[in-house]
Parts: sequence; structure tokens; C-alpha cells
Amino acid sequence: MLHLIFQLPMADAIIGRIGPGDGVVFMGSAVLQLLRAGRLNSALSQLSERSPLFALADDLATRGITEDELVQGVTPIDYAELVALTVKYPLIQSWT
Repeated sequence: MLHLIFQLPMADAIIGRIGPGDGVVFMGSAVLQLLRAGRLNSALSQLSERSPLFALADDLATRGITEDELVQGVTPIDYAELVALTVKYPLIQSWT
């Protein structure tokens, strides 16, 4: 399953609903939650050990977030890579 996270702040319960191997893409203002200095750093680091985490590069750039500020294990992607993920994970859950 591919989880598209738009929600800010992200409810802790969402993390519990992400299964091992599910892909997770942070979009829009939700990329702010990926900051290494943020409150979800520990939870997201643990999540990245069982599920790949992605963030739209354009949304990171818009907010002035650099890759070295992100929680470990987050991969910036462009829109073409997002489309490829929707093909890889045909079941999609949006969290708004």
C-alpha cells in the first residue's frame, strides 16, 4: 500500500496503520514533520526501518528544507518518481 501523507500535524495513530513494506510519501506542508529536530524524529526513524519514506522534493524546496535536515531514511522524489510509486503500490491511502 502507498500512504500519501498531507496531514499536519500527523496523528500518531497513522504510523500504527502503516504496514511493513508499505511506501509512505509526505506531501505539501506534511514535509515539515520530517525535520530531524521535530517531535516525530524517533517514530519516523523507526518507521523507516520497515517502510520506505519519501518526500516530494518540490515541497521540501518550497519550505527551504534541505536533505541533511531530514529524518534519516527519507528519500526526496520528484513527480515522475511519485507516479512510479503509484504503479508499484496500486492500493493508495490518502491521509488529509
